[in-house]
Amino acid sequence: MKQLEVQIMGQSYLLGCPEGGEQRMLEAVEKVDGAMCKIRDAGKVKARDRIAVLAALNLAFDASTRGQLAHAPAPLASADLTSPGIKAPLEGSDPRLANLLERLDRALRQDGRLI
Repeated sequence: MKQLEVQIMGQSYLLGCPEGGEQRMLEAVEKVDGAMCKIRDAGKVKARDRIAVLAALNLAFDASTRGQLAHAPAPLASADLTSPGIKAPLEGSDPRLANLLERLDRALRQDGRLI
């Protein structure tokens, strides 16, 4: 397994990568970095861990709309941010989304970490 050093939102990470998968890994890093920077630059969310979770949810939703995930969850959006597949902002959207984000906020308030 090869190791790649990458930057996501200005922070360095050392990632394991299968031989021959370097280009795909770099493309994935670029998508994650772009999604996280978009959320950060919108100024609505400051905590890096929350930015990461929201970016992951948006990327997973985008992938599911392209048929890349077998069992896609309901659409998810970050506060006043929309990804290409999400048309409605958080406020006034699906009550399941508001419930999920409230539970996420409560969990993050407890210790500030997901893992």
